[in-house]
Amino acid sequence: MIVTETSLPGVKIITPRVFGDDRGFFLESWNARAFADVGLDVQFVQDNHSRSARSVLRGLHYQLANPQGKLVRVTTGAVFDVAVDVRRSSAHFGHWVGVELSEANKRMLWVPPGFAHGFVVLTETADFQYKCTTLYDPADERAVRWDDAAIGIDWPLAGATPKLSGKDAAAPLLADAEVFA
Repeated sequence: MIVTETSLPGVKIITPRVFGDDRGFFLESWNARAFADVGLDVQFVQDNHSRSARSVLRGLHYQLANPQGKLVRVTTGAVFDVAVDVRRSSAHFGHWVGVELSEANKRMLWVPPGFAHGFVVLTETADFQYKCTTLYDPADERAVRWDDAAIGIDWPLAGATPKLSGKDAAAPLLADAEVFA
């Protein structure tokens, strides 16, 4: 696999080795030893799978007391995936990085604890799968507003209005959010 550092220390793009022929393809989406060898020595406790329609925007989410690391990928369709540093003590606080993940490019993104995460769907539908290092705790979940000008994410919406959950539409701005120290 190829691990590419992003502009946010700790957030990594992972491109797996893909073995394909006229019958299809094979790839390893997770191998504890191989990931540990490239500095991602983590243990996952939960796998999630969501399906969303075009222009659905989910995020920006994180857990405060039990932060989650997430290994995210898309198995059908395409999304623009975003990580935002929400650690107040970080030199990169409020900075973001975005990458297209798709069934075609088969890339994954490692979003470490301490980062908010979200995505917008670029295709008719997208199946989004992710592994988490801690269990989901709805009482611990926090969010930051997707369109906070202080963060300035350049979402590729092409004029579309994003489809948001009520919770995401009501998320606070970063300046008002509970974040990591």
